[in-house]
Amino acid sequence: MYAVILTGGKQYKVSEGDVIRVEKLEVEEGEKISFDQVLLLNDGSLKLGKPYVEGAKVSGTVTKNGKGKKIVVYRYKRKTGYHKKNGHRQLFTEVKIDSIA
Repeated sequence: MYAVILTGGKQYKVSEGDVIRVEKLEVEEGEKISFDQVLLLNDGSLKLGKPYVEGAKVSGTVTKNGKGKKIVVYRYKRKTGYHKKNGHRQLFTEVKIDSIA
């Protein structure tokens, strides 16, 4: 059994027991969370939503909130002496999928 959910503008294929990293959610560690925007559900028969599957829900537990690896952005223009170094660390929330209903 698996489902495709929508969160943070991205789509994730999840099964029970999976651990996924999604865009930062305003939920504390250890709290339960449910995703109502289920685009596709496969429980032996395929159910496709228009745009969402009615009555479908994916539940999970937040295991971690954190920052990803550092990405270095370096801009450079030759002959002018222009260079600019910038860094970015994307915030994420790690969720363990408990059930698909």
